[in-house]
Amino acid sequence: MKFILRPPRSLFLGLLFVILVGFLYVGINLPTDLSSSHDNESAQKVSSGEISGLVKNFSPGHIVDSIRLDAITQDTDTGLKEPTGIVYKEYESHNPLNRSNTNDHYVRPPDAPEGFQSGNDSGGGLHKHTVSVSTTGEKRNLSDLPTVEDNRGLLPQSTTNEKIWEMEDQLIVAKAYLHFAPPGSNSHLVRELKVRIREIERILSQAKKDSDLSKSGLQKIRAMEATLCKAHKVYPDCSAMASKLRAMTYYTEEQLRAQQNEASYLMQVAASTLPKGLHCLSMRLTSEYFTLQPQERKLQNRDKVQKPDLYHYAIFSDNLLACAVVVNSTIFQAKEPEKIVFHVVTDSLNFPAMMMWFLLNPPSPATIQIENLDELKQLPPGFSSMFKQPGIRDARFTSALNHLRFYLPDIFPSLSKVLLLDHDVVVQKDLSELWRIDMKDKVNGAVVTCREGKLSHQLQVLLNFSDPIIANSFDPKACVWAFGMNMFNLEEWRRHGLTRSYHKWLQVGKKRQLWKAGSLPIGQLIFYNHTHTLDSRWHVLGLGQDSSIGRAEVEGAAVVHYNGNMKPWLEVSIPKFRYYWNKYLNYDNTYLQQCNIHE
Repeated sequence: MKFILRPPRSLFLGLLFVILVGFLYVGINLPTDLSSSHDNESAQKVSSGEISGLVKNFSPGHIVDSIRLDAITQDTDTGLKEPTGIVYKEYESHNPLNRSNTNDHYVRPPDAPEGFQSGNDSGGGLHKHTVSVSTTGEKRNLSDLPTVEDNRGLLPQSTTNEKIWEMEDQLIVAKAYLHFAPPGSNSHLVRELKVRIREIERILSQAKKDSDLSKSGLQKIRAMEATLCKAHKVYPDCSAMASKLRAMTYYTEEQLRAQQNEASYLMQVAASTLPKGLHCLSMRLTSEYFTLQPQERKLQNRDKVQKPDLYHYAIFSDNLLACAVVVNSTIFQAKEPEKIVFHVVTDSLNFPAMMMWFLLNPPSPATIQIENLDELKQLPPGFSSMFKQPGIRDARFTSALNHLRFYLPDIFPSLSKVLLLDHDVVVQKDLSELWRIDMKDKVNGAVVTCREGKLSHQLQVLLNFSDPIIANSFDPKACVWAFGMNMFNLEEWRRHGLTRSYHKWLQVGKKRQLWKAGSLPIGQLIFYNHTHTLDSRWHVLGLGQDSSIGRAEVEGAAVVHYNGNMKPWLEVSIPKFRYYWNKYLNYDNTYLQQCNIHE
């Protein structure tokens, strides 16, 4: 049998009496002036020491250690010195003031310093910083603590732009309310709206993200909110506001569309305009060419140009520097450069400069042939001008050189295979393997550009499937293949009569709008069901328009293609892709230096 001994009630009453007497004693002997004599301070210390260990915090659920009043150090010159407090700064948690859990309990880890606090939802520890705190002993509510805005120097900044977006929305609504005011109105509300609009516009011109906003900037948001509330009371008609916002949206979209069209036009002008350096180079080489004697204008190894057992490359170009890069890069990467034959066709304007360049810089040990487009007897009469279209100034869509590819069997009657390269490509690997690929009786070997979930690389984007001629003959979801690097089986081409098919579609297309401008759409028609798909690593496109292409993809490609407006020889080119083109030009060349052509 167990007996539980209970302390007598008189013991509790006695203890309570001692505590009350102690408080009264302390209250009587406390000095009225904290900065008085040293005797008063000593008396206070004695009084504190007598009751040390007796005072407890009896608030429920928070039993703490004894408060040792004699632990407070005092300055004899200035009275009581404020005790050193501790503030902890977060280094991992993104929001130290997150109080979404109302039942947070703070537990100090065993290895943490005295005073450490951590919430259950916190992901990390806290840095310790020493600051001065008040000694008045007054209780401070959570709402009295500094906010995140007040502690900009201590707390990590938010990565969102919610405040910036809010200010932009406020600006739109404020301008809409301003339009409701009668013309010439100078009321107090109108003046206030104009002031607030100027303030917000000034802040937005200086801040791009929330972390750029100062405390005064946040105050401007609240000021604008108050002004918009006033405006809403004056103009409470929601339908009028909605109508005004729709009108403003339409006007803004029209402005954006006009700016986009202008930017597109200027980009096309930059892409089609010959740079001053290239014009200078062409003029100097042309002048030099006409000073040569007829026997000096002949290229080397002319006997190889029609041998079918060699690797024949066709390049149709009016840009001699671009053509030089294609030739140089192909020879540099080739395992058997002596078996390579380049067939370059250019227009009559650029023919002398192209000839002079390769006379001065022969691509030994390879062979090169340069022909004038206007002197090719295999082409129909008026071929050079038959592709001019009213209202279209882009040479990519009107150049006869782009349509010359559809006459390859006629231009090279003795050849069985030809690799066609655009002049805006760079060869990075040996391409002789392409002649050994089994194309399974197909005519065109090419890389397809389809990407999963993207309609922009399907046939329906290039052709007019509302016309029954197109709709009944082709699959709108068929993948588009790319020009730029194409292996053509000329024997199969002749067997299927695809040049005749080209002429037929060309005549039909003149009467009906069947495809978009350019040679790519009609090429999709001619070689439909006649194309063998090559591995995508043979030909990577987009270096003239897409800066997101990764380095590994570019450097792993056999051929990289600068299709788009940002050609590598232009100032508007994508900087990170220039290197792959520049390294195949010798910028120490005398003519390049004289014309100020540099990397």
